[in-house]
Amino acid sequence: MSSTQNVDQTEIDKFSQIAERWWDPEGEFKPLHIINPLRLSFIETESDGLFGKKILDVGCGGGILAESLAQRGADVTGIDMAEASLEIAQLHGLESGIKVAYHCTSAEAFAAEHAGSFDVVTCMEMLEHVPDPASVIKACTDLVKPGGKVFFSTLNRNVKSYLLGIVAAEYVLQWVPKGTHQYQRFMKPSELMKIADHAGLIPRSTTGIHYDPFNQQFLLSNKNIDVNYIIHCEKPAL
Repeated sequence: MSSTQNVDQTEIDKFSQIAERWWDPEGEFKPLHIINPLRLSFIETESDGLFGKKILDVGCGGGILAESLAQRGADVTGIDMAEASLEIAQLHGLESGIKVAYHCTSAEAFAAEHAGSFDVVTCMEMLEHVPDPASVIKACTDLVKPGGKVFFSTLNRNVKSYLLGIVAAEYVLQWVPKGTHQYQRFMKPSELMKIADHAGLIPRSTTGIHYDPFNQQFLLSNKNIDVNYIIHCEKPAL
């Protein structure tokens, strides 16, 4: 599938309609605000620090993770296909004073011009929103430097993830808008690792993002990766 085809306009429109609420900590993106410190900590630890590194955030949305990475002293670029979300990201950057370079483009198109340019590439909660995730994974591999790090996060595909990721999150707890996720686009970790390996990445570590209903907070744990999970990969050095 070519980069021009690897876009689901329905997904772009869906996020564009609620773009102005990206930075509302109590709005539709509340879960991202809650888990952002967790994923930032994992990325920073597995990358041996972020200060001074060139980082690309693929599918950056309104810039929640991108700004956090920049706050750690990284040189951050964010790309997304939803122009409305990028406008919000740029506006928030002006308000916060945190510098991030944003571009409205696909991972594939950006990789064609910036191959091997980044120390770290992140692609969080994005693979389940594109028709061809393997194409995005290959683009992320191309974009990172030899010896660099790539991070993917998405949803596992099983009964538990369906019940928690869709039924509970969208309909019972209403953490995210109904229709945010499509179960058939969830990816088993083994599937993601196989694609990453084929693209030329070496999976290094995996962790799950879990919700503790008793303390009403999220936490990272590698005890299971049944629902939300993050995979840390590395591109072999030359």
